[in-house]
Amino acid sequence: MLDEALKGEIQDAYRRVLEGLELTPRYGQRLMIAEIARTLAGIEADDSGRRLSNEHVCVLEAGTGTGKTLAYLLAALPVARARGKRLVVATATVALQEQVLHQDLPALKRHSGLDFEYALAKGRGRYLCVAKLDQALDGGEENPTLSLFEPTAQARGDERFPALANELAEAYGSGRWEGDRDSWPEAIEPGDWRRLTTDHRQCTNRRCGHFSACAFFRARRRLDQADVIVANHDLVLADLSLGGGVVLPPPKDCIYVFDEGHHLPDKALEHFYHRFGVNATLRWLRTLKKSLTELNTALAGQPTLARLLAGFPEAIAALEPRLGEAYALGHQLAELPDGAAGETRHHRFAMGRLPPALRELAEGLVVPFAEMSRNLETMVGILRESLDPEKTTGLAREQAEAWLPLVALLHGRALEAHGLWQAMAADDVEGEPPQARWLTFDSQGGESELTFSASPVSAAETLARHLWGSCYGAVVTSATLTALGRFERLQERAGLANRYRYQRLPSPFDYSRAVLSVPREAVDPADREAHERAIVDFVAALDESEAVLMLFSSRAQLRAVEKALPEALRTRVLAQDRLPKRELLDRHRKRIDAGEGSLLFGLASFAEGIDLPGHYLTHVVITRLPFAVPDDPVGATLAEWIESRGGNPFMRISVPDASIKLVQACGRLIRKEADEGRITLLDRRVLTRRYGRALLDSLPPFRREIDGQPAG
Repeated sequence: MLDEALKGEIQDAYRRVLEGLELTPRYGQRLMIAEIARTLAGIEADDSGRRLSNEHVCVLEAGTGTGKTLAYLLAALPVARARGKRLVVATATVALQEQVLHQDLPALKRHSGLDFEYALAKGRGRYLCVAKLDQALDGGEENPTLSLFEPTAQARGDERFPALANELAEAYGSGRWEGDRDSWPEAIEPGDWRRLTTDHRQCTNRRCGHFSACAFFRARRRLDQADVIVANHDLVLADLSLGGGVVLPPPKDCIYVFDEGHHLPDKALEHFYHRFGVNATLRWLRTLKKSLTELNTALAGQPTLARLLAGFPEAIAALEPRLGEAYALGHQLAELPDGAAGETRHHRFAMGRLPPALRELAEGLVVPFAEMSRNLETMVGILRESLDPEKTTGLAREQAEAWLPLVALLHGRALEAHGLWQAMAADDVEGEPPQARWLTFDSQGGESELTFSASPVSAAETLARHLWGSCYGAVVTSATLTALGRFERLQERAGLANRYRYQRLPSPFDYSRAVLSVPREAVDPADREAHERAIVDFVAALDESEAVLMLFSSRAQLRAVEKALPEALRTRVLAQDRLPKRELLDRHRKRIDAGEGSLLFGLASFAEGIDLPGHYLTHVVITRLPFAVPDDPVGATLAEWIESRGGNPFMRISVPDASIKLVQACGRLIRKEADEGRITLLDRRVLTRRYGRALLDSLPPFRREIDGQPAG
């Protein structure tokens, strides 16, 4: 339970923040603080701090203007400190991460009276590797053979790189730069950065001669002192996939806050997606075969390494024909014509079921790649040990240091290959959704590639076990967590149990200041030409002084409408992809400030995250209901499975997901309490189809106009 001392600390901090920032207390914000504090403080734990209760997660939908960030920080931080836990705040976008780090946390520390430290967590690949920088300054690199395995390796004659390395070294050595890529004042080319950073497989940690000066571990030491760690969803998921506690503290010692929580299921799926390019794999295997002479010369003085290296020619010789067979079989199964240059073609296996010949081939590739992974892992272990002055392996430190990056890279490649073929060959669990399995054929620049892919269709089980089941406590929040007014869709996708706490918090906005209109011009988009004509006519009739955001569901329709507009009107359009997003928004604001109207044309990415308060946006036009056709292999496989069990994937997936996107699109208009304006929906299906009422009822209580008449 929330004891009086903790309750008093939170209330006092809230009062101080309101006074210090001259904010008005909001009902929804107070409810959010209370709900989070009750949930987290009510977690039962044993004497060692290990969680015993299973009601440790709260899921809160809180609309724009609630003041979510201050609410969850004020509620969760005192509880985390009292329980000896760390607060990890994870966002889905860089913009929100920067807001939390540079605005909200400094303001909280300055005004709340709470004494705490905070830090930003990033993956190892965002930091300079001092060992690699040292090699670059010496005019060399890690073993030159490594460049043969890097598809985008820099040319040896690149004159910019030495100057960049010297500049970075001077800044890092003098303390003017902390060694992370994002804080360097100029963009560093990806190819250059790859030569200066490392990953968890190649990093030698404490065995590295530069460990005390390491940028990543310096940042890690700052994390160890922080009460609040700011991260992103990807980093939390990557840490969990490595077992937890690798970059971030162990989950059992963490209270997580997932802001923009509606993105979490999709982010999680990306972490469990396997892919395998046949020709890319054949290339690195052949390069490895050619490099064996150098590897033997350098490493065969160590008996175990000599034995393992001796086995590679036979292993590669066994794999090459099987991979050639996989390419031919995949080409045949996808019924790909010869000469499909410049095309990308997909072939999905219905219900994720492989044909017998491919299933047999997949099973036959699991073991060889597993053996190669184990052997390379053993080699990596010996090379790491050779860097330890207290260990005797029979290999010189210099040799181990030179060859570890290459062997670690190959280990990663072999693991990826094993993961894919294991997913391809695995039996799907009876009664559970199958894995999606598919082929992709690409032909670019005269080179063709066939990629085998496999992915779960849901991350729910993995999140339930590795995140919600292992953490001390968690908060999931966003302005859009419900679909059709319910949490069921999120629960299904994110593995959130019914026993957790769920609440929709009231918005501080007066939505009656906005009108939701379905005008006479709205038609059924099934008639594409009539729909495009209706959009063009509607745009032509708009008041020239309006600040308009028009959202399209396809790039093709956006371009078609833009092209069909009269020349005078077309010059007023600011269309997505014509300019960078920031430049488009800047031009839009300048036009409004100058007293001119502006027409922003955007796609789905403009329906979320665009913030144009007040007079910068007075009219949002949604050209059609935002239904996503589940034609991607993962969505299509899930829809197929639902249908096979007598369900309706359109009602179970498409309509709830469209509801979320429609709420997000409408949410572009009202960003501040005084905002007002109009939302126009140019899709008549919202009136004629049985799901239309449910979609309208899930929206905020805007005033409504149907066919030009006020609606009750």
